[in-house]
Amino acid sequence: MNRHAIGCCLCFMTLLPGCADLGEKTADLGAIYNTPATNIGDERTPVVVIPGILGSKLNDEDGTKVWGSFTFGAADVDKAVGARQVSLPMELGTPLSELRDSVYPSDVLDVVELDIGLLRGFEIGAYVDIMQTLAAGKYRDESLGESGAIDYGGLHYTCYQLPYDWRRDIAEQAAALHGVIREAQDVNRDARGMRPDEQLKVDVVAHSMGGLVLRYYMRYGTQPLPDDGSLPELTWEGAQNVRQAILIGTPNAGSAGALVQLVNGLNLNPVFPNFRPSILGTMPAIYQLLPRERHGAVIDQQTGESIEFLDIATWEKYGWGLLDEDEDFKLQHLLPDVRSREDRRAIARDHLEKCLVRAEQLHRALDIPASPPEGTTISIFIGDSESTPTVLSVNASGRIRVNENGPGDGTVARYSALHDERTGQDWQPFLQSPVAWHRVQFIFANHLGLTRDPTFVDNILFMLLETPTAESGS
Repeated sequence: MNRHAIGCCLCFMTLLPGCADLGEKTADLGAIYNTPATNIGDERTPVVVIPGILGSKLNDEDGTKVWGSFTFGAADVDKAVGARQVSLPMELGTPLSELRDSVYPSDVLDVVELDIGLLRGFEIGAYVDIMQTLAAGKYRDESLGESGAIDYGGLHYTCYQLPYDWRRDIAEQAAALHGVIREAQDVNRDARGMRPDEQLKVDVVAHSMGGLVLRYYMRYGTQPLPDDGSLPELTWEGAQNVRQAILIGTPNAGSAGALVQLVNGLNLNPVFPNFRPSILGTMPAIYQLLPRERHGAVIDQQTGESIEFLDIATWEKYGWGLLDEDEDFKLQHLLPDVRSREDRRAIARDHLEKCLVRAEQLHRALDIPASPPEGTTISIFIGDSESTPTVLSVNASGRIRVNENGPGDGTVARYSALHDERTGQDWQPFLQSPVAWHRVQFIFANHLGLTRDPTFVDNILFMLLETPTAESGS
């Protein structure tokens, strides 16, 4: 059966979305799209949806719910066992790719289950907006239909979603994405009576960090990032399976918020757990969401000079994240067999350096200017109406504050979504980006409101339902 997941917010920022102001006028989607959605037949391209960070439930093989459920028996990061389950393992000298635990992505995150005090038995809806939109186009996700999360009514076509371990190296998820795409291809080839070797591309809709998973897959297929720091060969292997890559609020040049959370941790609100810097600091994916140093995203408060925040020496100087002296009590939870403070710090430093190196490596892999092969396009929906942190300043003691804001969706800056290389550089006419954008659509909404904005809904349905397939000769 299908694998499933659902889009969620970048880098843990505000799990609970506010209501988007949709205004008084909305399109009659039924009148516009019912005919193509009902009659498109075998010309319909299968759709795969990739979530952002937090968008997949994580379970331990022992049955513990690690993420997606805050109920009795779920992992509690305030306790030693729960902290180890939520974090990734650390081991001196062991490559990140070999640091494995027993946690796996299990399913779609359609709701967050709560069983905390007065909120006992309450469920907070987490993110079915993309799937609600696709339902209007008569794309059906089986697990959401069976669970009752979405009422599909009559017959609908199936779409596919990718659950993945959003803590781990983003490049590792390319293999999982390839598996879901192959499943979508095989099922639809069989349903259409196609030969197994006949080409059938899919459309992929990716929210936030999921767009980075998609971009890496398109460029490099299932090749992982080499442990020696080199780059894989840019083959566009994955793009051979993708017709339209549609990104939504993706931080293509990173997010300032990622550094703030790696340094300060994240306390979502009084209901949810407090994720200490030492817990977040074990997760390579969050480092890979850091901005680019060349864009001047982090500066010295006194001199205004850019800070090299991907250098381990900077983290040692300021005592950030895993190297924060106050985090040793939590490191004792994460490394219970390591007796001395010095040994725990050595392991933490080694892990931090590996994560920073891997982040810079992924950035280089994604920042090579390149165009996808003919028959594949890359488009993006971007929010640019919200004040968004773009430049952070650091004082002598290492404290971080927002120095500048700019247009964005409140989480991802406009320049980052576009990957505008003019940022922090001499301005040039026309957009300079390593991504060969086919289409850019700006939306007046915040990061979590993008997928339920009427402009997004109307345009993405047109792209999926009214754009001819490459196989049809258009």
